[in-house]
Amino acid sequence: MVLRVEAPIGQTVGYVKQQQSCMAPKYAILDGNMDKVLRIEGPVCICQAICCTADVDFKVLSIEGDQQLGKISKQWSGLLKETFTKADNFGINFPMDLDVRVKATLLGALFLIEFMHFEEKKNNNNY
Repeated sequence: MVLRVEAPIGQTVGYVKQQQSCMAPKYAILDGNMDKVLRIEGPVCICQAICCTADVDFKVLSIEGDQQLGKISKQWSGLLKETFTKADNFGINFPMDLDVRVKATLLGALFLIEFMHFEEKKNNNNY
């Protein structure tokens, strides 16, 4: 799956590409020319992190090494809010001097991660 991020509409600033992985979720952050600039790695078991009342962190990493540059987090909101509402809280951290187009692409990655891993799946009987 590839998500194109545009700002303004019609002008591509980057892409978020889901990577093949049998363990932890992985994403590549690509610039407008489809060159890899960053990568994102999630936890091995997202369900376990949710059940343990903890934040779920997706690490934003450099391409060359394992240097963590930031993170995208689904933040634990408390038992009542998590149980009785569909609202989620997310946070994102990245270096201040990061290119603004890469920052916009990371925001797109946040929305993709929320949709892929935390949005409730609807079946045919539940509208």
